[in-house]
Amino acid sequence: MGSTSTSTLPPDFLWGFATASYQIEGAVNEDGRGPSIWDTFCKIPGKIAGGANGDVACDSYHRTHEDIALLKACGAKAYRFSLSWSRIIPLGGRNDPINEKGLQYYIKFVDDLHAAGITPLVTLFHWDLPDELDKRYGGLLNKEEFVADFAHYARIVFKAFGSKVKHWITFNEPWCSSVLGYNVGQFAPGRTSDRSKSPVGDSSRECWIVGHSLLVAHGAAVKIYRDEFKASDGGEIGITLNGDWAEPWDPENPADVEACDRKIEFAISWFADPIYHGKYPDSMVKQLGDRLPKWTPEDIALVHGSNDFYGMNHYCANFIKAKTGEADPNDTAGNLEILLQNKKGEWVGPETQSPWLRPSAIGFRKLLKWLSERYNYPKIYVTENGTSLKGENDLPLEQLLQDDFRTQYFRDYIGAMADAYTLDGVNVRAYMAWSLME
Repeated sequence: MGSTSTSTLPPDFLWGFATASYQIEGAVNEDGRGPSIWDTFCKIPGKIAGGANGDVACDSYHRTHEDIALLKACGAKAYRFSLSWSRIIPLGGRNDPINEKGLQYYIKFVDDLHAAGITPLVTLFHWDLPDELDKRYGGLLNKEEFVADFAHYARIVFKAFGSKVKHWITFNEPWCSSVLGYNVGQFAPGRTSDRSKSPVGDSSRECWIVGHSLLVAHGAAVKIYRDEFKASDGGEIGITLNGDWAEPWDPENPADVEACDRKIEFAISWFADPIYHGKYPDSMVKQLGDRLPKWTPEDIALVHGSNDFYGMNHYCANFIKAKTGEADPNDTAGNLEILLQNKKGEWVGPETQSPWLRPSAIGFRKLLKWLSERYNYPKIYVTENGTSLKGENDLPLEQLLQDDFRTQYFRDYIGAMADAYTLDGVNVRAYMAWSLME
């Protein structure tokens, strides 16, 4: 898989940037917005480094004109952003009041993007569940209630935007909501079996229940869009899944080689296989048994075939070493070790500020090919890709603006993506750098 300077991308390729509502908007108590689980989580001492929160963030709520100016200055043709559900329906539920001010804020923003020649890609849910729904019935743990409320929210939004939005994403990174929120306890709402971190939670079961709820809710929203809006509005809808490439810790060990596929299956195919193949991966069924929820015919009918495109968030690669013996009940990776060095002591990529993120552009190309082969070459939108820079918080402004490391990362990754398109037949059609406000 050598790189080539002759690789190209399609002429109508969508270039742009991505953000998330809670990470940039601020204004958490303004114009009728209700709290999300992240507002609540950030108030718990010790959960967020430095006690930070999203109260102000990048102040995007008041500075959308500056965001658009930044996009134009960067030559962006597209912008992927997420809506705050609790800004639109403050309490979140299907029988709760709609906040017209919140809805109009987003509609005006989309109008302003169009006026600037920028195509909006709108994510309905980027981790920030209305807090009331978590308190009311357990949020994502209650499939029936959550699916009904999300479907109602989706319909409200589809109707309000109409043909102004042609590219919809239901959920951003359901793996993060499930595993980090209900297994590790690192993300809101912070549930985990580790009682030093949370008084509630069952890491061995809750993450799988949450993942199932998210998939069914995705399928329900897609059905609503296709049945009620697609013909008139002419848009498309999909889900965004995150996952990294996997290389064997010891390429000579068949168990390590086999574990690489299992790692990707537990991270990505957990959600993609039901959508594209109508079932969970065999490796997950084998390890998890009855802890993995069973599909009803009604639910799998909603989910199977529910992607118009595959949304791909990707950053890095890992070395994978198989474990021996029975898997830990709380394991979510596939009974394996995720490492940054291989058997020879070689690093998977250079160090960054993020301990988990070491760049590997060739891994990006390999994962694009792996996904394409497994899912019959779907249209792929790269909805996030980017890197942090080691020590960037302490660098002087001149060095930050020079930013050679990040520039090289994007050059390498975009080159790998072009190779995947030109040489491997991958149908990649969009690329959103993470993030507009790094």
